[in-house]
Amino acid sequence: MKKIIPLPSLTKKIKNILKRILPLLLGVFFIWYSYSNTTASDRQNIIDSIREANYFWIVLSMLMGILSHIIRAVRWNLLLEPLGYRPKIINNVLALLVGYLANLGIPRSGELLRATTVSTYEDIPFQKAFGTIITERIIDVLMLLIIVFITGILQTEIILDYFSDKEINFVKIIITLTVLGVLGISFLYFIKKAKGGFLGKIKAFVKELLEGVLSIFKMKKKWLFLFYTFAIWGLYIFMFWVIKWSLPETNTLSLNAILASFVAGAFAVSATNGGVGLYPIAVSQILIFYGISSNAGDAFGWIMWSAQTSMIVIFGALAFLFLPIYNKNK
Repeated sequence: MKKIIPLPSLTKKIKNILKRILPLLLGVFFIWYSYSNTTASDRQNIIDSIREANYFWIVLSMLMGILSHIIRAVRWNLLLEPLGYRPKIINNVLALLVGYLANLGIPRSGELLRATTVSTYEDIPFQKAFGTIITERIIDVLMLLIIVFITGILQTEIILDYFSDKEINFVKIIITLTVLGVLGISFLYFIKKAKGGFLGKIKAFVKELLEGVLSIFKMKKKWLFLFYTFAIWGLYIFMFWVIKWSLPETNTLSLNAILASFVAGAFAVSATNGGVGLYPIAVSQILIFYGISSNAGDAFGWIMWSAQTSMIVIFGALAFLFLPIYNKNK
């Protein structure tokens, strides 16, 4: 007799599958879109540009990426210390790389895997570890918004024209964010009143989660945390900056063009699995706006995406293999 799956469980499973598959399908669609909108001659020119690129700058960009991950791993301890934990930096780095690798397959799964990994090998409660990762993500969003703001100040007229052409309604965006904020605060207030049962368990989980999130306010080395944060994001931008010298057509790109394409690439990464398919298109379209040919823009986008993705795949796989070996006594 076949087992009948309850409708709510089936619906939940379908939602989970869609969350995993849709970003990947979106990436595949953009790869197809990019392919179908170029001629055989265009594709050959892009391939030739990539083949003839100066790989010194590409390797330098990858090294900057590795350094940014190491700094992020070191900075993580500043969030964990107020909670009474100080894991080994090597475990932080390995957990971070494994998490980034997981995100290429299933969006946002890397944060869970990273918290699980450090919880397993360093005996840190999952909720607290995950809470500090949420804090990191909040800081990342704030840093990206700062870069977007700076980019906007440097080229306000261009961006306003773009939003006007796309008919983007800022009032709707503000209203949506306000509603989400009110719902979030209401949820926390409702959970706070719970005293037992299932809601009590959720309350205990949220309490430890918030303890991790709010650990940033208990840090003794706030200025060091700020320094590491700017170092990480400075390296992100420099990773982008040095790639421009890998192609003759892009070595004269201005700071405005670099910042604008960096922002476009950052949003593309959040939309699909690691930016697959969409990242090169987003970067290329921005560079075309700044006078770079379509082929050179596509080549730049694919070089940047391929370099950083290859770095994560290689070092993430090595981290996955090395973690149990390094922690064999645990």
